[in-house]
Amino acid sequence: MSAALESFLNRAEGLLTRLEAVLPHAATPPDWAASTAFRARRRHGALVLEPVRAVSRIRLSDLQEVEPQKERLLRNTAQFVAGRPANNVLLTGAKGTGKSSLIKAVLNEFSAQGLRLIEVDKADLVDLPDLVEQVAARPERFVVFCDDLSFDEGEASYKALKSVLDGSVAAAGDNVLIYATSNRRHLLPEKMVDNLGGTRGEHGEIHPGEAVEEKISLSERFGLWISFYPFSQNEYLAIVGQWLRHFGLDEAAIEAARQPSLIWALERGSRSGRVAYQFARDMAGRVE
Repeated sequence: MSAALESFLNRAEGLLTRLEAVLPHAATPPDWAASTAFRARRRHGALVLEPVRAVSRIRLSDLQEVEPQKERLLRNTAQFVAGRPANNVLLTGAKGTGKSSLIKAVLNEFSAQGLRLIEVDKADLVDLPDLVEQVAARPERFVVFCDDLSFDEGEASYKALKSVLDGSVAAAGDNVLIYATSNRRHLLPEKMVDNLGGTRGEHGEIHPGEAVEEKISLSERFGLWISFYPFSQNEYLAIVGQWLRHFGLDEAAIEAARQPSLIWALERGSRSGRVAYQFARDMAGRVE
């Protein structure tokens, strides 16, 4: 073999090695026994499920002042885990009121009964049909968790989610539900022009009503809507007290923390459960 040919073959082999690193690979099944929660991550062009090593330990008892919302999600998930009909769920409303925490708490409630959670970023929703197919033959029950979900017009992941929810010729397996949280009820930006009976201009929408229908069509494919609302001052103080007890403070310390917790909320411009938790962590950390 000539030196030139050998050099060419070595360069070709190096090129193929680099190409293999970037070309899509077949998805490798995760170690299902490694965790109760998984994250979907893109690796070498394929969507891979990676076990979450430290799963949030929040419990349903940790979440206060959201009893109606808790009861509805708990009932729907219990039906799902038991193999009975259940709905995809959209949790919407005020920020910091416990939407994401409630889903994590429900996972901890039912994980011993076979419930598993797969967290998927919005950018990876285009691969959602493949993910559903990957877990279709598994005996566990899977909640696909999409946190803080919202879309801009024309995003590909928007169409993929619509198809999986209700619209694809291939039905999603009965062991998969989608639980999503959002601050937007309809998940897409809504504009004043969408509500006009007619439009002006050469390139205006001929049927503006259909534009509105398109924007609400995604949220309507979630069978269950659960709404969260801003907390009153008394509800906020109750949540602060609950978290301070969680961190081991006594009732005298909780009563003394009442005014500082209100000032904390005023400075943050919000009386949310998240703000209450952050105050409690700060307060508990300063107590010897």
